[in-house]
Amino acid sequence: MSWLLITIAASVVLGTSAVFDKMLLRRPYYNPWAYAFWIGVLSILSIVLIPFGFASLPFKLIFFAVFTGAVFLAAIFFFVWALREGEVSTALPVIGGLAPIFTLVVSSVLLKSNLGISYFAGFLFLVGGGIILLGIEEKEIRWKVFWLSLVSAALFGFSNVMKKMVFDQSPFITGFIWMNIGGVALALAAFLWPGIKKKIFVSVSESNAANKLLYLANRAWSAVGSFLIYLAIAQGHPALVDAGQGLKYVIIIFAAWFLLRERFFGKILFWKLLATALIIFGLLWLGAVEYGRSLPVIDQNRPIVWGITFSSKFSRELGLDWQKNFEAVLNDLQPKKLRLVAHWDEIEKEKGVFDFSEMDWLLDRSTAAGTKVVFVLGMRVPRWPECHIPEWAKNLSVEDRETALRDYIGKVIERYKDNKAIEMWQVENEPYLWFGECPERGEDFVQKEIKLVKSIDSSRPVLVTDSGEFGLWYKAVLLGDVFGTTMYRRVNSRFFSPIFGEAIEYPIGPDFFRLKERVVRFLTRDYRKRFIVVELQAEPWSVKLLSEIPLEKQIDLFSPEYFKETIDYAKRTGFDEYYLWGAEWWWWLGINHGNWNYWNEVKKLLNNN
Repeated sequence: MSWLLITIAASVVLGTSAVFDKMLLRRPYYNPWAYAFWIGVLSILSIVLIPFGFASLPFKLIFFAVFTGAVFLAAIFFFVWALREGEVSTALPVIGGLAPIFTLVVSSVLLKSNLGISYFAGFLFLVGGGIILLGIEEKEIRWKVFWLSLVSAALFGFSNVMKKMVFDQSPFITGFIWMNIGGVALALAAFLWPGIKKKIFVSVSESNAANKLLYLANRAWSAVGSFLIYLAIAQGHPALVDAGQGLKYVIIIFAAWFLLRERFFGKILFWKLLATALIIFGLLWLGAVEYGRSLPVIDQNRPIVWGITFSSKFSRELGLDWQKNFEAVLNDLQPKKLRLVAHWDEIEKEKGVFDFSEMDWLLDRSTAAGTKVVFVLGMRVPRWPECHIPEWAKNLSVEDRETALRDYIGKVIERYKDNKAIEMWQVENEPYLWFGECPERGEDFVQKEIKLVKSIDSSRPVLVTDSGEFGLWYKAVLLGDVFGTTMYRRVNSRFFSPIFGEAIEYPIGPDFFRLKERVVRFLTRDYRKRFIVVELQAEPWSVKLLSEIPLEKQIDLFSPEYFKETIDYAKRTGFDEYYLWGAEWWWWLGINHGNWNYWNEVKKLLNNN
């Protein structure tokens, strides 16, 4: 994470320095030529670092480093020119939004380096903030500085990647000194041009001692920031370092507000605040990714319990004999643990009339097989439409429906509290997730249901679950004796699929879950509670029912190869207990289409643990 912390520190330094520059540039004798010249000349001071690690380099590498320094100084020249022509809160964000994009494109060509999905997501947040800042200014102001900013951003992009190439082949101090010498060389070469020389002398003669001191002090302060950026690039990806400097533009915006009296109102203020939020979130995202990568390596050969979720209701929806389906799961796959679902609309189809025959059968078979069961009950339980409500209860008031639901839950717990196969009760399924066709819920509905369950059976733990990708986990962890997360990687969305394709993969790696667990444990101060994965995706996700999708499309959405990748992904998240999602579908493929690939993979997985 060092490159990110260094980038943040550098952004603070360079942001404040840029505002002071604008204050100085209000005086006409500070022109871009003179400004860039003195930056280049003062770069010679980097030679003071020679005793700290200067080494010899091949001539070609020296030449390349010198050229890199010259390109960087040219970028600064156009940067200052754009800054002089526009508002400080306009020119700088334009460059801040475009330079990282140039850096990313150039690095993909010259370094053959692409960002991973997690890093790229953070990159998009940072650059998105910069682009918003670019787009909200008045058109005449934006286009006045746009081309200067574009050239500056392109040069910064090239110089950032070239710096990384130098540092990859030389010690940091050595490469840093030679690149600064390149800036000195370009500055002195420009000084030989009569017109530029005149502008430089004019700026010196028109300045006073106080301004010189301010200028030199700010140059020293800026040099600290520049040094830190070089150091960050040496340690991280240049595109991420450049994007991370978006924080610098946030500092500039608010400093411009307070110090330079540049005012933003209405929608301009709103978009600037939104851009600020995106940039800060992007930095936090990258920090989380870096922290996740720093976590100890997971032992993928550790003991893992693999269970299976089974829904007789969904099995019937696929046109299967649900009893044969379940017998095959028990006898052929032989899972050590099962997650069984009690559907309210199946058990209490008529108010006060309970039919437990199906659940009795499932639990009897589980007990005979010696398989432990997670018993899921409530209104919101697995499988679409998420909330399974009897017809007679759908039009009740919220209070009456909640009362009827708790009556039903009480009857279920009373009936099965002595069943030895049941290991724990799961109360509701992802109760705080908005997904699904669910009615309004009463206040503290989960707490009330848990209290009811524990009043009848206090011997078993209560499992509370939340979405792995979108859930905050915090409430669920506080409420449950055991916490369960879902884990879906590839989904289908009515909104996003027409844009990005039918199969959308979440841009998160296994470390996302490890990091999320650590953060939530820290916030709840609970480091001993069991965390398990209650739903590990092992079937296709679609906006349509699986029975309505052609077989080829189903396989395309979730291929056998992707299934294996998902298992490897899950192992790397670090949990010790997983419940696979899709047993009905695997059986349907085998019985109806002779495709036993998934079934056999699960069988192999369970037999090896």
